[in-house]
Amino acid sequence: MKIDKDDALAKLTNSKEEFISLFNHGTLEIEVYKPNKVDLQQPHTKDEAYIIISGSGEFLNNDKRCTFKPGDFLFVPAGNIHRFENFTDDFSTWVIFYGPKGGEKDA
Repeated sequence: MKIDKDDALAKLTNSKEEFISLFNHGTLEIEVYKPNKVDLQQPHTKDEAYIIISGSGEFLNNDKRCTFKPGDFLFVPAGNIHRFENFTDDFSTWVIFYGPKGGEKDA
């Protein structure tokens, strides 16, 4: 299975949405996300990972803030308040949801 980033971004543009689901298998869900100026997402019920496709900016994860750039990996446990801020117009990211509602527990 392969998902091409250019094809994913073209599907997203054609959908006129800020995110679309591209693949599901069991608890795994893959999306592509490109917010328009402001990231309005709310905490999610599953653990979530991001892999930045393009652009840069800042990421808030509960009370921790970091910068991001293409290729960076970001992890958000289920239920955490999080959002992208001060991002460039070309920002887009892969979104990976997985595991049970409430998130996985540390080993």
